[in-house]
Amino acid sequence: MNRKGILRILGIVLILVLSIGLDRVTKIYVREHIHISDNIFVIKNFFTILHAENTGAFLSLGDSLQNPWKFILLSLLPLLALAFGVFYVMLKPSIGKLTTTGIVLVIAGGAGNLYDRMLYGSVTDFMHMNFKIFQTGVFNVADVSIMIGMGLILLESWQKDRDTKRKKLAADAETSPA
Repeated sequence: MNRKGILRILGIVLILVLSIGLDRVTKIYVREHIHISDNIFVIKNFFTILHAENTGAFLSLGDSLQNPWKFILLSLLPLLALAFGVFYVMLKPSIGKLTTTGIVLVIAGGAGNLYDRMLYGSVTDFMHMNFKIFQTGVFNVADVSIMIGMGLILLESWQKDRDTKRKKLAADAETSPA
């Protein structure tokens, strides 16, 4: 493996470790220091820290499922998807930098939440934002990692689409009679 490949893999591992580590540290702190009934207003009427345990997936989806379906849908399938994602990003060096970073952030966020779900039976969520016209659900650092990752993937996709359209327009302008 060449130097560029080694640096790429080290970058992937660094992003995974930092993202998962930050998620773990914040969740452990919340579990140990913030009571379920506490509301800490960081920015009044906008950003609140609280302690919630989510036994489902995004916005508690699937929390009422019974086993084995709950285990299959909320633990086994995500574990398989994360494993596939790791292999894909490691074995496909031709992926753009933003997309690679995005996939790694999604994997890290998914792994952080899956770890909680498998260890505790729930995912610790603790941040809430009120934008006046809408409010977020309660979320955590892993969720932020997933959202940033998806944003990076979409951004690079949009950039590639824009560049393709520009090249097509330029090619059409060259071939059309003047």
